[in-house]
Amino acid sequence: MSSLALSVLLSLVSAVAYAAAAIVQERVADTAPGRAYAPLRSAGWWTGLVLNGLGGLLHVGALAYGPLSLVQPLGALTMVFALPMAAVFVRRRAGAAAWRGAVMATVGLAGLLALTGSTESRAPAGEERLVLAAAAFGASAALFLVAHRVRRPVVRGVVLAGAAGVAFGVASVFTKTVAVQWSDGSVAGLLPSLLVIAGLATLGLLLSQASYRGAGLAAPLATVTVVNPVVAAAVGVALFGERFRYGLTGTVVALACAAVAAAGLVLLTMERTPAGGSGSDPDTARPEIGERIDVGAVPRPRAHLEVEVRTGAVAGRS
Repeated sequence: MSSLALSVLLSLVSAVAYAAAAIVQERVADTAPGRAYAPLRSAGWWTGLVLNGLGGLLHVGALAYGPLSLVQPLGALTMVFALPMAAVFVRRRAGAAAWRGAVMATVGLAGLLALTGSTESRAPAGEERLVLAAAAFGASAALFLVAHRVRRPVVRGVVLAGAAGVAFGVASVFTKTVAVQWSDGSVAGLLPSLLVIAGLATLGLLLSQASYRGAGLAAPLATVTVVNPVVAAAVGVALFGERFRYGLTGTVVALACAAVAAAGLVLLTMERTPAGGSGSDPDTARPEIGERIDVGAVPRPRAHLEVEVRTGAVAGRS
């Protein structure tokens, strides 16, 4: 097997592992009590953690055997794999809008990543890394606060997934920085970058787990899958000297691909993937604050009805 073929195979298996991890995370979010970000007592949560780690290792292995321009677009297939896998293994069927949104987001992201070129990599200076780390933690915290002010569960899940994507994307940048420093023999200053990677990866994992609660599978997964490499690519353009291929034409096409991916994300928020085929939503099942409730439509316990009947009978005899 050639190196290129091995890289493709590892990329596809990595995408399957990430898709399986997302399915497990979404299932844990539906069953975990309260709004636990890290349900440590759940075996499913640990399974999702292992699958995410496996996907990351396979992705790194794919990069070792193939070019970044091939491996990154193949990673976008996570969304395409997740929907049929969820339908087969956990009976979570996506609607037509979810499928169209997932395909649009995947095609747009793949085109954007395929057009991202690179020059000789360099490690950002210490001040740049400090600013980048602060910006990543700050942006994730800001999106987290915004998410908790959003009432619609699917939109809240997308915002949390966006925060997770920011954390994962900047963690990828620091991973690349460590790789560049290692190849240059500059291993003395690796510890701060490794600590930032650990912190951002943990933050991204917790936020992505929370993003699935009440939001279904498709929209949060697509958001993380798109935001992660887009943030990494944007930082790469700013700090690593990366540019879009084919000059102005490539830049215009890349922007069009980004618009298609964004439209796909918007479409995904229009339809929630039903959980267990019932379409029930633990957050929308309860009335929002200030919402009118039709008391007559609320079913009352049988004991209350019996009391009312007896009271009516007593009133009739009086």
